[in-house]
Amino acid sequence: MQRPLGAQISHMLKARGVDVIFGIPGVHNQEMYRGIEEAGITHVLARHEQGAGFMADGYARATGRPGVAYVITGPGLCNIMTPMGQAYSDSVPVLVISSCLGDTVSEQGQLHQMRDQEAAAATVSDWSETARTPHAAYQLIDRALAEFQLDRPRTKHISVTIPALEAQAPPPPLVPVTTIGKPYIRQTELHECARLLTRARQPLIIVGGGHRGSGIMIERVAEQTGAAIFTTYAGRGLIRDDHPLYFGASLARSSSADIIAQADLVLAAGTELAEVDLWRKDLGHDCPMIRVDLDQTVLSDRHGASYRYKVDASQFFAALQHETKDATPAVRWRADAVAAQRAAWRAEVEVERPGIASVCDALRAALPDKTMIYSDMTQFAYTAKEVWPMAHPHHWHHPSGFGTLGYAVPAAIGGAVARRDRPTLAIIGDYGFHYTMAELGVAVELGLPLPIILWDNGKLKEIEDSMTRAQIAPNAVIARNPDFCKLAEAFGAYTAAPASLQEMQEAVRTAFAADGPTLIYLTPGIMERAAPSAAHAPSSG
Repeated sequence: MQRPLGAQISHMLKARGVDVIFGIPGVHNQEMYRGIEEAGITHVLARHEQGAGFMADGYARATGRPGVAYVITGPGLCNIMTPMGQAYSDSVPVLVISSCLGDTVSEQGQLHQMRDQEAAAATVSDWSETARTPHAAYQLIDRALAEFQLDRPRTKHISVTIPALEAQAPPPPLVPVTTIGKPYIRQTELHECARLLTRARQPLIIVGGGHRGSGIMIERVAEQTGAAIFTTYAGRGLIRDDHPLYFGASLARSSSADIIAQADLVLAAGTELAEVDLWRKDLGHDCPMIRVDLDQTVLSDRHGASYRYKVDASQFFAALQHETKDATPAVRWRADAVAAQRAAWRAEVEVERPGIASVCDALRAALPDKTMIYSDMTQFAYTAKEVWPMAHPHHWHHPSGFGTLGYAVPAAIGGAVARRDRPTLAIIGDYGFHYTMAELGVAVELGLPLPIILWDNGKLKEIEDSMTRAQIAPNAVIARNPDFCKLAEAFGAYTAAPASLQEMQEAVRTAFAADGPTLIYLTPGIMERAAPSAAHAPSSG
């Protein structure tokens, strides 16, 4: 049946598996809202388009399915561009659909007018296109959804002109029935990889968040070839924390370059080996490298891979474990040396940010199994990413690439919407909370049992420390904070201000059983009552 195109788009998305949309309606995009309820889609009303974008990101990370956001022309799109950039850099499938003006050439001074909305969004997305007809809108939506499955998943943006949204349109095409597969590695190439690994005397595997399959496959390859393993922060949980040859997520430790230099073959899969993975220019290897990734630009980057395979990392390891099953490894890495190095790195973390690791240990011990965590740009999270053993992959989400403040709370809301029957936690600093604190109202409105750990050190402490190291007199690093507990209560949230780690643990357990979000307010003072660090606290998260 004929409907306005805005309504047809919602029906099309529902038919393709989209059941939640995040956004804010406005006079320009209201036609997109005509069909939402009729299509059976749940709409989550954000308080700001930036919050809507982070929610879509958090939903996508929790489910592996696209997170979708509706925004208006001009300022709505500008407001969501920060989350778009975050999802782009972290390979998250987010689809943003905005309205746009039909004519920006012959008319000036229109409401929400931008000079080039399509080009602006293109700077923070894989692509940005404008649909002026129903056919174009349908084609672009199917293109975006297909590419999320086929290629490296990154933000897509579609603008639809207001005249097109308002006009009657035919139904969208039927859901494509073609099964989309990722590029595969040829048998000859697979055999060559296996030969290189089995002949190496001290191979090293580095795996990142691009590996979406089971970590057991990686461990089998490592055990069959005698390889040691690093993961990136995003790859935590893929490898058992007690694996004897697992160096942890410690690539950012400067001395990890010395460890990597000992390898005679490096296999890096599903990772950019980016600045935010290493915090140095070079990985540290002086040997051949095998690179496995879906992104051609990664395969040909500065790290100079000798063997490059454009293939899904999960498919690669699934095939490689069979190819190496009969190998006889000559294990040169020593488990006791790996354990000693990990202990040394943890000690470094504790010296750099005293006391926080103990708080992390206590928090981790209080979480239910398979808690999904969303963290923000805060020293608490920076510490946790290095010392917090993960029992499950893809259960800790951090704004790594773009590095945005204010990510954790709205992203955790998106994750909690996707995981209604499973535990979700947010960790955010006092300054980051200022960015998106209004989204707390959404969590209250939805009745989400979401604990929010608010780490208040009263300043931009990481920046203050950086200024001090650079011999810059710290300035502009302190902002006057509100009474965060009273603020949260004004939204209708629960609050707790524990004075000890035991009280914090009890507050977290209570928060998971609540009928709404709980702000758990922590200050560095809690570290004064912290017990000695437990390097192997009970597994959770």
